[in-house]
Amino acid sequence: MKNALTFALLLAALPAAHADTDFDACLARLRGEAASHQVSTDTFDRLTAGLAPDPTVLEALDRQPEFVTPIWDYLAALVDDERIADGKAMLGQWREVLDKVEAEYGVDPATVVAVWGVESNFGRNFGSRSLITSLATLSCEGRRQSYFRGEFFTTLQIVQAGHIAPERLTGSWAGAFGHTQFMPSTFMRVAVDFDGDGRRDLIDSVPDALASTANYLKRAGWRTGEPWGYEVRLPAGFDASVTGRKARRPLAEWVRLGVRRVDGTAIAPDDTSAALLLPAGVDGPAFMVFRNFHAIYSYNAAESYALAIAHLSDRLRGGQPFVTAWPTDDPGIGRNERRELQTLLLARGHDIGEVDGMIGSRTRQAIAAEQTRLGFDANGRAGRKILDALRAGH
Repeated sequence: MKNALTFALLLAALPAAHADTDFDACLARLRGEAASHQVSTDTFDRLTAGLAPDPTVLEALDRQPEFVTPIWDYLAALVDDERIADGKAMLGQWREVLDKVEAEYGVDPATVVAVWGVESNFGRNFGSRSLITSLATLSCEGRRQSYFRGEFFTTLQIVQAGHIAPERLTGSWAGAFGHTQFMPSTFMRVAVDFDGDGRRDLIDSVPDALASTANYLKRAGWRTGEPWGYEVRLPAGFDASVTGRKARRPLAEWVRLGVRRVDGTAIAPDDTSAALLLPAGVDGPAFMVFRNFHAIYSYNAAESYALAIAHLSDRLRGGQPFVTAWPTDDPGIGRNERRELQTLLLARGHDIGEVDGMIGSRTRQAIAAEQTRLGFDANGRAGRKILDALRAGH
């Protein structure tokens, strides 16, 4: 019996041991490629000594979203009163640097600070994973190994050049890092030394991070002094098939189709190329977007992301919320209200962990349980409806 148990334990350990062997063999192959990527053998050996794979990054790579985030939830969390107030404070604190950045790259302070706020909450959330460990793991296992190998070797180049110490290189599971979450290849392509210390450092130098972000947008086609876009109003019976980020046409054509600014004023019918976005369909807010919106979009290749950056930049300039309501009877809530909801869930005995405004799996499970109790649709959403019900003591 004892021998059988020992054999069973050995069998259970085999997959992990095999995985480690495969990883070590992969690292050996990568070592052989280092020189062709301008990474010395000494640098490779020093930075990978004792390195072990992190299987959790593979889970993140393959994980499907647990639920689809409605656009009104996405924007409510990213463009809330807290982030607007923090962003205005950052505009004041870093005004001198931001003015110099605008003079150099032509990108206005509000847009740069909006990217900073959405990407890392103004430097509060960099991500805690070792870039070298994550990218080495992704270079050896899972999908897109070729892409991640490029990012892995670029990370080693960054350290080898002395820009950032390896222990400071922490970030997301996929390798994005710093105040404005650049991938290593993006860093090497567009990051700048704006504080003049001889290093390009997006982690410990706010000036470098802000200037690098502006440089990225400039290279993506940013046009100084032009708007990203604005909210518009559609005529009755509007044909939504002509909309979409890539369906660009002259403003004169949109005017002919009956599109007006949201306050009802006419749009100048010129030949400026523009696209019409309907992120929630014809019943929700509509936006006329221009070249600068597309520059923001290139940062993260998602229209909801670009809209969050664009709207936050407007709010930092003193702009107002969207005029047209989202087509829902259960609007999204900001982080202060999410923390309030979590506090109410804790008071009802739900084990959700820390009250942090982040809606993780345990918070969603607790919300779903309360929704079931109340006879609501048990979708686990942190929305206005469940918050109001718990506030009222139902």
